[in-house]
Formats: sequence, structure tokens, C-alpha cells
Amino acid sequence: MAERYSAPQSPGFARISSTSSSGHRGQAVTIGILSFALMQGTAWLFNGMVRPHRHGPRSVIGIGVHALMLSMLFGGFLGLSGSAAVAGVATVALMAVFVVASNAKHAMLGEPLSFSDLALFAALVRHPRFYLSALSTLQQAAFGVGAVAVLVGLAWLFVPDAASHLAGVAIALAALGALVLLGRSGAGRSAAPVPDLDRDLALHGLIAVLLLYWLRWRETPDPPACTETPVTAEDRAALDLILVIQCESFADPVALTGNRQLAMPGLARARSLAVQSGNLSVSGFGAYTMRTEFGVLFGRSEAALGFRRYDPFLSARGEASYAIPARLGARGYQCLFVHPHDLRFYGRDRLMPAIGFDRLIGEKHFPTATPGNGRYVEDRAVAAALGEVINHARKPTFIYTVTMENHGPWRKDRITGSPGGLDAYLHHLRNSDAMLTALIDHLLASGSSALLVFFGDHRPSIPGIVEPGADRHTPYVMLRFADGKAIPGNGTARDLTPDELHHAILRAS
Repeated sequence: MAERYSAPQSPGFARISSTSSSGHRGQAVTIGILSFALMQGTAWLFNGMVRPHRHGPRSVIGIGVHALMLSMLFGGFLGLSGSAAVAGVATVALMAVFVVASNAKHAMLGEPLSFSDLALFAALVRHPRFYLSALSTLQQAAFGVGAVAVLVGLAWLFVPDAASHLAGVAIALAALGALVLLGRSGAGRSAAPVPDLDRDLALHGLIAVLLLYWLRWRETPDPPACTETPVTAEDRAALDLILVIQCESFADPVALTGNRQLAMPGLARARSLAVQSGNLSVSGFGAYTMRTEFGVLFGRSEAALGFRRYDPFLSARGEASYAIPARLGARGYQCLFVHPHDLRFYGRDRLMPAIGFDRLIGEKHFPTATPGNGRYVEDRAVAAALGEVINHARKPTFIYTVTMENHGPWRKDRITGSPGGLDAYLHHLRNSDAMLTALIDHLLASGSSALLVFFGDHRPSIPGIVEPGADRHTPYVMLRFADGKAIPGNGTARDLTPDELHHAILRAS
């Protein structure tokens, strides 16, 4: 009698068919248990590699959350693939991605991965070029090849066995249920009561902090509506124009390098004419424009925001009554938001009208970047466009502008013939400085009563030259104009946080 052929079986948590022997079933279960144990052990080793490092044991809640989160992921991958070996490798690989991403972010921006970073995934899918431009061509190619290899590998290793998939779903649901119970327990509710990312990361571990901070964020209620005093005749618009310029990555090169020969003449002139100037104490470095932007627009401190501080735009609609355009609009100002880039970033296309802006001016209103001068609309073009908007304004106007020219990365040949790094940054910074000069000249020539506020949103991240540290401040200046002159101040030099600058703008208006 011919011997019956049996196809080789892929390893799985339970690649068990109705004709499987008890020996094969037991072998599959053993492989599944070993895969699960190896996954947990390897993932825990990766967890210990996250910066900042901790010497000593993790917290009990951190260990519990980490183990359950990894179990849920393992179950999910097992449910999809039917193979415990694939589920274990996929879970460890995902853990490795989180660790590498967190450490890379810590090295470049001075802080580890946070739950709010995961909310940017949709932006990565929608605008991959914007984010992938931070990677070299070789890294982008490796990313693409790796993604295809993973998909092909998962398809090839797929095990079409119902029992395996059901076992994975059961593991995932059990782990999820245990996580919910742990989160609602006294230990879960008391863990990470206030935001301190470095401390909590060292104490609880990366995966636990991602979940705990997300839970704390969800529990944060919207503040009561702003109780602004009702508008009276005296509160009506006092100025023809309030112009606020949030300049991307603008910093004083003297503060960055200590080289006084790199001083920007426009900034020096603005400081000499300012009614108030100083350092703006921003929390972010090299990124997170929205944190500074939110602080200036809404006037809510990071202490008041709590766990919302990591990406305050995610919950900004619940705080709309605090926004400058909502408050100035009630006083008769027409409010415009200007940004020479895609307004869908951070959901500005939806958020800005919701907080009181009457009109949005996006990238289609600007010329494309000059070839050989970087990817983004130049600040000189922004200054020209703002001049036209100011000239055509027919009522008191508030304009909030977010520039883009100084956005990184700062690699070789960003500017044609440039070695990159500081050289490229200074090239763009001079354009920003020229924009500031042009706006001052325009307001002097207009004869209007105006307030000009100019500030940098954060320092640039230039590896080997400008890196995360204790000093993160950027400059700000506030100038008043009337009858073709800059109103002299008393030379007030005062350091502010973004939320304090918000209140200074309202007081000056």
C-alpha cells in the first residue's frame, strides 16, 4: 500500500486539525508556551534599554502592565497569523520598534516616546514625505524593503487553522480584560498621578507609561469656560492691527553658538525698538510646534494642562473660549490665521475656525519654494504676503502667522552647495531676520496703530551642533507702532513662557 503523504506543518500555538494526533497537539502547545515565554523575556530585555535608564527594579504596576500589554499583542498577532512563533517574533519586533523610536527621539529631541506621538500615525500615513524626509535615502529604502518583507513573511507563514486563531483571540481578550481591571484598581489609578515623563519611564517602563499616560489624558476634563468680562465700549478694538509671528525654529545664533559675529541685525533692531523683549521659555526642542503655538494662542500653562501638555491640540476644542481669536473677535477684530503649509497638519483646518479665526490662508496662497533654497515657502514671501493682507484690511485685524522655512532636517545640500548643518540653518535664519525687518518697515510706513509680536517656537535640532540640553529658550519681541513711529518702551527685558506671552498680548491690545 502506498504511504500517505503528509505536508510539513508550520509551527503554531495550535496548528491543530481534526486529524491531528494528541502528540502533535501537545508539541504545538509546547511550542506556543515556549514562544510566549521567550517573547516576554526578550521584550523585557528591550524594555531595559529605553533611555533614560533605570538602575533598580521596576514598579509592580509597571511590570504588570508591560506583561499584559505584550500578552495582548501576542494574542492579537496569533489571532491574525495562527502561528505562535510568528506572534512571538512580531511582538518582539514591535517592542524593538518602540524602543528604537523612543531612544532616537530622546537623542534628537531630549524626551522619550509618549502616547501622543502615536496620534501622529494618521499624519504619517497622510503625509509620509514630511516625516520620512528626516531619514536618509538609505534608511527610507530599508524602511520600504522591510515593510514589504514583513507583509510577505506574514502571508507566507499564515496558518489556516481555526483553533490557533481562536486561541489568539482568547489570549488577547483575556489580557485586555486584565488590563482594564488593573487600570481601575487602586494601584492603577494611583500610578503616575502627575506628568513626569523621565521619572515615570524609569520607574514603570516604556509600554506601561504609554498606557498610563493615555489613561490619565482621557481622564482630564475640559476646563470651565473662560470667564472674560463682558465687552464694553472701552474694551472695543484699540489697535488697527495685531500681528503675531510664530517663526519656525527661530533662535538667536549667538545664544546657540556663543559667536557674537553671528548676531542677526533685524533681531537686534527689533530689540532696540521693543516695548518688551526677552527669552521665551519653551518646553519643546527641535519639534512640537503645537505646544508653543497652543500656549500663545490659549494662555493655558503646561501645569494647568496636566497630561494634555504633550499634544494640547488633541484636546484644544474643549478649551476654545480661552483662545485669543475668540476673545479678540468679541472686541471687533477680524481674525486671520496664516500658515504657508498644508493646514491639515495638527488639524488646523478644523481647529482654527472653531476657536474664532474668520479666515485661513494656507499654502495655496504662496509661491512654491525657490529651487535650491530648501523645501518650504521662504519667510521673505510670507512677509510680502502679510504686507498685502495688511494693506487690504478694512477693520481692526488680528493676524496669527506660523512660518515654515526653518523646518529641519539640516542635511548636506539642503541649500545648493551647502554642507548642511549650521551653515544651512543660518542661511534660512537670515531670511527670517529679513522678514522681521521688512515687517517693521511696513508697519512704520503704514502709519497704523499696531502691535507686532515675533518669537521662535523652539530651537532647531542639528546633530553635533545644536542638541537637547537645559537651555531651550528662544527670543521674543513686542513692538508698538503709531503715527509712523515705534512707540518707545522702557527697555523692559522679561523672560516669559508661551502662556504668559498670551496674556501679555491681550494686555497690550
